[in-house]
Amino acid sequence: MKFKEGIKEKDIIVKNGADKFLPFAVTFGLYIILFGTVSPGGGFQGGVIVASAALLVYLGYGYDVASKAISGEVLRVSEALGASLYVVLGLLGIAFGANFCRNVFFNNGQVGDLISAGTITFMGVTVGYKVLAGVGFLLLLLLSLLAPGADDDDEELALEAPEEGKEAA
Repeated sequence: MKFKEGIKEKDIIVKNGADKFLPFAVTFGLYIILFGTVSPGGGFQGGVIVASAALLVYLGYGYDVASKAISGEVLRVSEALGASLYVVLGLLGIAFGANFCRNVFFNNGQVGDLISAGTITFMGVTVGYKVLAGVGFLLLLLLSLLAPGADDDDEELALEAPEEGKEAA
C-alpha cells in the first residue's frame, strides 16, 4: 500500500477503537436529533455527532475505505433534500394561516412525549438530516486532501493549465 510521506498504515488499536465508537456515535447522534425538543440538544448537535462517524471510519481505515463506504454524491443530494424538507415544514405555518415556521401541530400527546412539540420535532429532524449530510460531505472533502496522491493531481492540473496570455484550443 502506497502512502504519502509521513503517513503510516493504521494500527490495530485505532481500527478497534473506531469500530467500538462508530455505533455509539451514530446511535447517540440520532438520539440527540430525535429528542432535541424534549431534552438538551437538537438537530444541529446531533447531526454533527452522526457526521463524526465519517471521521471515525477515516481514522480507523483510511481515506480509500471511507470514500467507498460514504458516498459524497449521496451526501450532497441528501443535504439538498434536508433543506427542501425544512422549507416544506416551514411553509405548513403559512398553509394554516400563520407565519413561516410556525408550530401548527402543537396539541399532540402529553408534554415530554417525542411528538408533543408538533412540527418543531419534525423540523429538528430535518435540520439534523441536513447537518449530518453537509458536515459529512465537508469532512470527506477535507479528508480527501490527506489522501495519497492528492498533491500529484494538483501538479498534473497545473501542468495542463494554459499559460497566461495564450488561449486553450
